[in-house]
Amino acid sequence: MRAPDPIACHGVGVNERTQCAHYHSERDIIAIKHKCCDTFYACIECHNETAGHPPAVWGKDERAAEAILCGNCHRTLRIADYLACDNACPACRAAFNPGCANHYHLYFEM
Repeated sequence: MRAPDPIACHGVGVNERTQCAHYHSERDIIAIKHKCCDTFYACIECHNETAGHPPAVWGKDERAAEAILCGNCHRTLRIADYLACDNACPACRAAFNPGCANHYHLYFEM
C-alpha cells in the first residue's frame, strides 16, 4: 500500500509546514481549504494575492467539511474539530497559533 499523495498548499513562499510569507511563526502551521475554489491556501492573504477571485466563507452548516490541513502531520481536520481543538492538532498535538481565532470570520461563518 502506498502512502497518500501529499495535499498541495498554495500561497506565497509556502514551505512543507504550510507556513508562508505572511505567517511563519513556529505555530503558523495550518492551511485552510477555501470554499470558493476547493483549494488549500496557507492564509487569506495568500489566497487574495494568487487565486484571482474573492474568497467565500464556510457556512455554519458545513462544519463537517475537512477543510483544515495540519502542517505538522499533514492530516486534514473537520472545521468543527479545528474550532474545538484548543489550538493543538487533535492528531499530533502540534501547537497552533491562538491568534488565528482573530481571523475565523474570514474563513467561517461565525
